[in-house]
Amino acid sequence: MDEKDWVILQTIFEERNISKASEKLYISQPALTYRLQNLEKEFGTIIVTRGKRGVEFTSQGEYIVQYARSMILQLRNIKEIVQNMDKEIRGVLRIGVSGIFARFELPEIIREFIRQYPNVEVNVKTGWSAEIIHLLQKEEVHLGIVRGNYIWPEEKYLFREEPMVIASKTPIKNLNELPSLPRINYETDQTQKTLIDNWWQETFDRPPTIRMDVNRIDTCKEMVLMGLGYAIFPSICLKKEDDIDKIKLINSNDEPLTRSTWLLYRERSLSLSAVNAFAKFLKQFQKA
Repeated sequence: MDEKDWVILQTIFEERNISKASEKLYISQPALTYRLQNLEKEFGTIIVTRGKRGVEFTSQGEYIVQYARSMILQLRNIKEIVQNMDKEIRGVLRIGVSGIFARFELPEIIREFIRQYPNVEVNVKTGWSAEIIHLLQKEEVHLGIVRGNYIWPEEKYLFREEPMVIASKTPIKNLNELPSLPRINYETDQTQKTLIDNWWQETFDRPPTIRMDVNRIDTCKEMVLMGLGYAIFPSICLKKEDDIDKIKLINSNDEPLTRSTWLLYRERSLSLSAVNAFAKFLKQFQKA
């Protein structure tokens, strides 16, 4: 059993489908099946069973997959340590990033970082902030950039806070009219949804008038720009040139409601030169 076998088992376990796993691995389905059969002969046990819904791992198979995952992680860590044994900043940097931050902030940051450190290979995974926390816990990424306040037992750095705003094409002169005006909602993570919902319940005694629900904040913003309704955004997604009226959200204590962005990582990850360089770079980064 070698590295290729570890990757094959992990991929089949994730996909639960031989055909999808073969596509992901760029291996023909017969070749993948043959390799899996050889592994079962090597261990003298059935690793997977096949059914209408794909493949299921036996208890022995699940144990072997956990071993494969452990070996992949150990090998990757060894490679990263070896790459950092000289003084040059290079190697692979694995970052998990909240989707909205990746959309509106990350490209400029990565461009400038690579310009300064051209020998670093940057690998980015995006998703909801809760998913990024999970990637950090599994050590699939070195650093996480998340939105909102999450419990993280190791290193945390508050990168930025920006206000939450009511955005509309036509200025809203009286906030008391807001519940009767058409609102456009978009999918967001639970922490931001809770923040907005709590503000609404503190401010109004009736629910909003939802005109439409969309799955992306970009789509929602375009709807607002077309004058189809208002939305409540973190100001990270609004640009100075946007022809849009903005009102900052204020809570019951007359304080602005803000959305925070955090950099999370493990202290031991800083032993890797690329990780250490990026953490320092991000802390010093100022958006023009």
